[in-house]
Amino acid sequence: MTNKKPVDFKLSIEASGFDIYSPIEVGDASLWIPTIQLEALLRDGLIGHNLAGLALRTRSKVVKQAVCTALGYPAPNSFKKTQPRFFGQQLDVYTQKSRNLQIWNEELSPTRRYALIQISQQDIITEVRVVNGQELANLDTTGTITTKYQAGLVTGDESHELISNFDTPEFFPFLNSNAVLSGAINPISEPQPNSLLPIQEIFNRLSPLVGCQFADPGIDQERNRGEGLHRLVCEYLGYSSYEDKGQFPDIRHQLLEVKLQTSPTIDLGLVLPSSAENVDVQQLGGYHPKHRDTRYVVFYANTDGRVVTLTHVYVCTGADFFTRFRQFEGKVSNGKIQIPLPSKFF
Repeated sequence: MTNKKPVDFKLSIEASGFDIYSPIEVGDASLWIPTIQLEALLRDGLIGHNLAGLALRTRSKVVKQAVCTALGYPAPNSFKKTQPRFFGQQLDVYTQKSRNLQIWNEELSPTRRYALIQISQQDIITEVRVVNGQELANLDTTGTITTKYQAGLVTGDESHELISNFDTPEFFPFLNSNAVLSGAINPISEPQPNSLLPIQEIFNRLSPLVGCQFADPGIDQERNRGEGLHRLVCEYLGYSSYEDKGQFPDIRHQLLEVKLQTSPTIDLGLVLPSSAENVDVQQLGGYHPKHRDTRYVVFYANTDGRVVTLTHVYVCTGADFFTRFRQFEGKVSNGKIQIPLPSKFF
């Protein structure tokens, strides 16, 4: 994780003289607030605010002004209708009394951040979560988001496939076969130069997982089923601890996305693995990682309803993803997106 504390970014913004509309390059080491630190600042600045008695429009304005103060920006008297509203941080804000998130007249953006602010029945702000569009898309179980990409997996004769022998060339300067992942290093922290294992090493460390088993929490508990695999992946990579914020990519410290498949259809969310769009992480040196640089590990598994058994593993870069997995056709949009947030979301 970056050594900077959340307050360091707030102080940098205060000193910059920027307002919320001032453009900031994604991943800027001083002014772009990484998602985890962004969430920490908003939780510290917003939780406990009393919004009782405020009309809806007034409440919306008061919350946005509180967000400005929490992040170190001057709070304007009125807000421009930009998309997203907090343009410099690529951030939109939604207040939630219910678990039904509604987004009108625009598609989810994989790189935009969404601050979801929980308000109690007594109109007190009780919690804040920050996720990006890719992560929101993964929460949609209703099919209302019709912009998600999918791919098909056909297992072959080999149970272990290293699809990409090498990382993308842009990653070469940041790779380190001897990177130490144990101790206080967190698997969801920001990636750092010389901390990224080469894709061949990732394959070597995770290959022994084929044949491993873990408890199946049930078909309606897909996220918990994935947690069982993520814990094993962290352990076999060499981390001393496990943590999952539901962010993309799953093992952020390694720019590694983990997929567990018990069916041939792979859900890819809002962005193609081969995309040249920036990933919502801090820059590595002067380079901003792209989705095509992200490493993917796809496990195929069988389940009898009680135990999940891993049977196949595939490892590749986003750039090579569709050399092995077939992309499904089709991408349409709609005017209103409704996402029922999980009961334990906040």
